Amino acid sequence: MSWGTELWDQFDNLEKHTQWGIDILEKYIKFVKERTEIELSYAKQLRNLAKKYQPKKNSKEEEEYRYTACKAFLSTLNEMNDYAGQHEVISENMTSNITVELARYVQELKQERKSYFHDGRKAQQHIEICWKQLESSKRRFERDCKEADRAQQYFEKMDADINVTKADVEKARQQAQVRHQMAEDSKADYSSILQKFNHEQHEYYHTHIPNIFQKIQEMEERRIVRIGESMKTYAEVDRQVIPIIGKCLDEIVKAAESIDQKNDSQLVIEAYKSGFEPPGDIEFEDYTQPMKRTVSDNSLSNSRGEGKPELKFGGKSKGKLWPFIKKNKSPKQQKEPLSHRFNEFMTSKPKIHCFRSLKRGGAAPEDFRNLPPEQRRKKLQQKVDELNKEIQKEMDQRDAITKMKDVYLKNPQMGDPASLDHKLTEVSQNIEKLRLEAQKFEAWLAEVEGRLPARSEQARRQSGMFDAQNPATVNSCAQDRESSPDGSYTEEQSQEGEGKVLATDFDDEFDEEEPLPAIGTCKALYTFEGQNEGTISVVEGETLYVIEEDKGDGWTRIRRNEDEEGYVPTSYVEVYLDKNAKGAKTYI
Repeated sequence: MSWGTELWDQFDNLEKHTQWGIDILEKYIKFVKERTEIELSYAKQLRNLAKKYQPKKNSKEEEEYRYTACKAFLSTLNEMNDYAGQHEVISENMTSNITVELARYVQELKQERKSYFHDGRKAQQHIEICWKQLESSKRRFERDCKEADRAQQYFEKMDADINVTKADVEKARQQAQVRHQMAEDSKADYSSILQKFNHEQHEYYHTHIPNIFQKIQEMEERRIVRIGESMKTYAEVDRQVIPIIGKCLDEIVKAAESIDQKNDSQLVIEAYKSGFEPPGDIEFEDYTQPMKRTVSDNSLSNSRGEGKPELKFGGKSKGKLWPFIKKNKSPKQQKEPLSHRFNEFMTSKPKIHCFRSLKRGGAAPEDFRNLPPEQRRKKLQQKVDELNKEIQKEMDQRDAITKMKDVYLKNPQMGDPASLDHKLTEVSQNIEKLRLEAQKFEAWLAEVEGRLPARSEQARRQSGMFDAQNPATVNSCAQDRESSPDGSYTEEQSQEGEGKVLATDFDDEFDEEEPLPAIGTCKALYTFEGQNEGTISVVEGETLYVIEEDKGDGWTRIRRNEDEEGYVPTSYVEVYLDKNAKGAKTYI
């Protein structure tokens, strides 16, 4: 069916319909454009979401991503970035393949439609002009016929009137002839124009309008086809990214399946293992017999009864007890039942009872001695690895400068070799500094791992023999030390066994005790700033007296003179024990 034959008289309706078709196309373009904006916004929100939950560099969160579950989550975040990228691809393809193309097509369609309807209006105007000409000639023919008829009647009247002169009659006859001729001319003109109009009208309704309407119909059908193709493209753009989105989802599933709970559990052990031994059994306390003061080589009475050691100090002063002990001058306190102490022990929070947890001005010690052994080893190993990487980097830079210098030497026109000497010297100095720093941390690491202890081999063997013979003493000492609110350590008021008797019944005797005898000497390997209560500052290379060796907590008690004594980290001094000296006093 053709619009030219079926809708020959619906010019205005066709004009409205084609305009409506263009409006529909523009509406679809607007729909696709808003869809692209939604895709871009969605992709941006997905990227922001993934970025928000990405671990921050050099933060605790970055360390947490060692666990497989966190790695899977990180993989999910990365896949979400790729997922967002596919939505950006959708937006870009819809914009380029649909929005831009249809917008260009709409402009062309408007121009084409305007041209067709301009031709239609021009044909309409032409046929209207022909019609007006026909009407004009028709009216003129009608008027001339009436004038000729009136002139003929006037002539006949004048000819019949005997009173009218012959000249008047002749004049009326001539006037009638003129009018008659004018009517004949008008008739001929009207006939000619009528034939022309009929021809133009036939051409208008059977040729011009059908052709124009046919072109408009074809234009409208192309518009309909184009919008259908755009809808197919709309679907294909989505379909093209489905495989990639499927791969993203597959990778997320793969990451989830890679989660290993056993591996994560092992990482927890590596992260928090302290390296300390569990506390030993609590000794049985026999209350059926009076408490007797135990006499041993390490007792106070033995220190005083036997001959004074070779290294001693003159003068009498207050006995220097454990620097953090709390004296209790009140009468004997009633001992708590063992079951109550056991419940308190089981319900209390676990602590690292040693001097490593002392606060040292807020900053962590360089050798990480504030950490448990296992954690300290890891930190030291990490520091050594970092220093080795920096050394390698500096060495690569030195090699590059050396090669450049060789090139300058062979080709002086390329540069002055002497200009690189300063840089080469600076890099060599940096390498030397880094090597010294690495050696220092390697020494600490070797000490922790037991390869190169800071103390002498003899002292290490003696300390090892002491620890092997008195494991309960070391454990008890580590257990009973408890941090006070100011960061120092004190003995617990409710100590069990002989320690409690010493702290309560014999305070007066302790006040009059002689200074602990020296059991050896030590040399400071590094400078130590003793800023906390119970510690003492030492300078590298300084020689001091040892009055109490390391009991497994990493601290050695030393003395500079009668009034200056305290604790220093064992790793900071090299100890030389006197074989003939009696063991230092130990509080159990």
